[in-house]
Amino acid sequence: MALVTFSNPNQKDKTVYAVAGSHTETLLKLAKDNRIPVNFDCQDGECGHCLVRVTSVDDKDRMGYHLTDKEKAVLQTLGKLTGDDIDRLAVDDMPSEWRLACQMIVRDEDILVEY
Repeated sequence: MALVTFSNPNQKDKTVYAVAGSHTETLLKLAKDNRIPVNFDCQDGECGHCLVRVTSVDDKDRMGYHLTDKEKAVLQTLGKLTGDDIDRLAVDDMPSEWRLACQMIVRDEDILVEY
């Protein structure tokens, strides 16, 4: 079970439980199920409206989940990742702090999601 804290300067922070490891429970679905107003449009990883920043809430290294090809393309278009960043993430197997909520699957880790 993971704790996910959603944070926005215009909203009160909200922490919810997430079932870790489900291959169908995206961060966006978790937000929608808990009435957290994360922006979205296409829900398919192509528009970038559900851009979020994901960081760890403790001192542990983030496990994260690999970026989808759609995410890589959109994050590059939005200027959040460079080609070098994508290459480094692949080699170091480190998660990106910038994600699309409709594509990110929650892992068994406590995270802060800024939207």
